[in-house]
Amino acid sequence: MQPPRGIERVVRDLMLGAVVGVLSGVGSYAFLRSLSWATDTRTEHGWLLFLLPFAGFAVGYAYLHFGGEANRGTNLILDELHDPTDAGPPLRMAPMVLIGSTITHLFGGSSGREGAAVQIAASLTSLFRRFLAPSDRRAVIIAAVAGGFGSVFGVPAAGTVFAIEVPTVGRQRYEHLPAALAAAFVGDRVTRGLGIHHHDYGRLTIDLDLASMAAVAVASIAFGWCAAVFIELTHIIRRRFSVHVRYSPLHPMLGGVVVIALTGIVGTRSYLGLSLPLINVALGGSAVVFAAFAWKLIFTSVTLGSGFPGGEVTPLFCMGACLGSVLAGPLGLQSGALAGVGMVAVFAAASNTPLACTLLGVELFPGTSPVVFLIATLIATAMSGDRSVYGRQRIERSVRGGDAAHATMAEADAMRVDSWSRTARDLRARGRRR
Repeated sequence: MQPPRGIERVVRDLMLGAVVGVLSGVGSYAFLRSLSWATDTRTEHGWLLFLLPFAGFAVGYAYLHFGGEANRGTNLILDELHDPTDAGPPLRMAPMVLIGSTITHLFGGSSGREGAAVQIAASLTSLFRRFLAPSDRRAVIIAAVAGGFGSVFGVPAAGTVFAIEVPTVGRQRYEHLPAALAAAFVGDRVTRGLGIHHHDYGRLTIDLDLASMAAVAVASIAFGWCAAVFIELTHIIRRRFSVHVRYSPLHPMLGGVVVIALTGIVGTRSYLGLSLPLINVALGGSAVVFAAFAWKLIFTSVTLGSGFPGGEVTPLFCMGACLGSVLAGPLGLQSGALAGVGMVAVFAAASNTPLACTLLGVELFPGTSPVVFLIATLIATAMSGDRSVYGRQRIERSVRGGDAAHATMAEADAMRVDSWSRTARDLRARGRRR
């Protein structure tokens, strides 16, 4: 008796996911070790910051002349999720993003690690992906997203749902869920088995009474706006560089100059790199500077908008933790607890993945009720509107409700820019008439 076709598909996806999980775990291990080395080295040798512009030029030059399709980063992976091709993410993407992101952190750029981990995992699948059928190629890419995200943060359940939720807002496809599940859990086990120890944040102390949930809801409005401002500022900086500076290697070079200037203005290096110490201060309940979230937002927008490689998630964690810390007092909540909620909610709003981020909160803060994270992520995502750190994320239904008028977040962004440009022209015309 032959097994049902559905069983064959599940078994095949589990096997593919397990293979991708091993590659993801090894890639995340190598990447996390390199980031740890880069951060320690930069901390010990503060003068490295002043070489950031030259490092930016070198990275920009390498991506321009040798990057090819790897230049598109996570957006290339999202396009592959929608329309798998024979080529897919090239193998060169893995070493380029690993080295490029390490250089960004070594010399002081403010970026994260999730984007790089996902790109490394997807790139490594090119070793065998070309020999697979189109449906299997899509399963492998979904598994790479789940494996990269789940292993780099130690959150396999969140990584699984993130891979299903992130391609299209308003529609999730579950046919390759077994592949995502296997990759995320195997990748996490491999990374931990190789010696990576993820930080245990502990439980957040938030009561589930009406007053506390109302306070979380109010804070989540601010979390959504924070994500929206970060996305808009990053896009504005990227557009300005592309319009006014034609030679792309100069973009990160000039961005490096701005980061150095900003460091001199604020008088601290807390906003360079991942800013993990700042996150720990906020989660510990200690006071942080009121504008800390805004400074981290600006540093990261300049770094990523000017073309330095890296991810967005950890900087978004930092923005959310700092913003939650300063909002906790006026809202009557413990600062460390609202900082943890802010970490999760700001990323949910920036990526349009409230369900994945609800699980992310549960895995990062064991013992905390998922209701807290669900309220925060849903409200924050609604407040950020049709915006995303992933320009090629598609829109099936707008997060504000109703059918979407555009296919991707990049098109939604272009429509907003056109609207702003028309408004500015109208205001100038009225001024001239007066």
